[in-house]
Amino acid sequence: MMRRDGEVRHVPVLGREAVAALDPRPEGRYLDATFGAGGYTRLLLEAPRTRVLALDRDPRAVRAGFDLVEAAQGRLTLVQSRFSELDSVAAQRGFLPLDGVVFDIGVSSMQLDEAERGFSFRADGPLDMRMEGEGRSAADIVNEAEEETLADILFHFGEERAARRIARAIVHERRSAPFSSTLQLARLVERVAPARPGDHIHPATKSFQALRIAVNDELVELVLALQAAERALAPGGRLAVVTFHSLEDRIVKQFFAERAGRGETFSRRLPGEAAPEDATFSVSGRQPVAPGPQEIADNPRARSAKLRFGARTAAPPRDLDARLVRLARLPERGARRG
Repeated sequence: MMRRDGEVRHVPVLGREAVAALDPRPEGRYLDATFGAGGYTRLLLEAPRTRVLALDRDPRAVRAGFDLVEAAQGRLTLVQSRFSELDSVAAQRGFLPLDGVVFDIGVSSMQLDEAERGFSFRADGPLDMRMEGEGRSAADIVNEAEEETLADILFHFGEERAARRIARAIVHERRSAPFSSTLQLARLVERVAPARPGDHIHPATKSFQALRIAVNDELVELVLALQAAERALAPGGRLAVVTFHSLEDRIVKQFFAERAGRGETFSRRLPGEAAPEDATFSVSGRQPVAPGPQEIADNPRARSAKLRFGARTAAPPRDLDARLVRLARLPERGARRG
């Protein structure tokens, strides 16, 4: 956060860099797919006469943004929606085709700072983690899932080496005391998988990340959203994505690489071998872009952020990429865990 004219405003991680990658033009139509506290939207509105469509699946974020909608005087439309639906929402609101789309993937600072939402282990709160406040909560998963499923979630969505050990401890402990609070779970993880010398994060960080991703189906949503942006962008339109952990970044990196035709061979093909599809994005510059030392010092949450971006070509959008969907889901069979 920063204070300007007595008002506290959210400063998005890599915000200036992401908006610069979009290169906003006067009177352009832009979509902030993850409104949060409105940081990217404010930056987009700085360009003369731009129109911004902002989405957030969290109804609290949408309610908190009403003042900015009013201040924008008709240039901002704010909608509660999952970003996987961005192309249909943009069509309904008269924003197609788009000149730019920006994503800030993951949980927002506001959600982390609200103990009652259950996203953070820094303060005690209900073990919830639902962005929309609907569906299965983290407590439901922790208390009901089989040990094998819990281990898969922790290992694949949290990259937690001690996934099997933590899952076994959860199942043992919930028999006598079902999990209901963030600190209850964080203390168990800290007890059975304590931090190693030199670790810079809390032992429960990866477990909480994994559960949040599972509760909100975040990685599948990301895959669908990237392809929705591909459908919604005009030729020359820009897509910028800021990620905060390796699972998200891997999906975004592979999406841009595949869509830009990287790794394709242009030598003679075998008889009957299909030619590669036309590239739907061009990717330029040194990527990913990382935060500088000052931004990390000002906001430690920025330390793992990465920005990737590309420009839409005139090629038609492609079908759903099954490889990316597989990256976003739990494997059908368990893999080796710690």
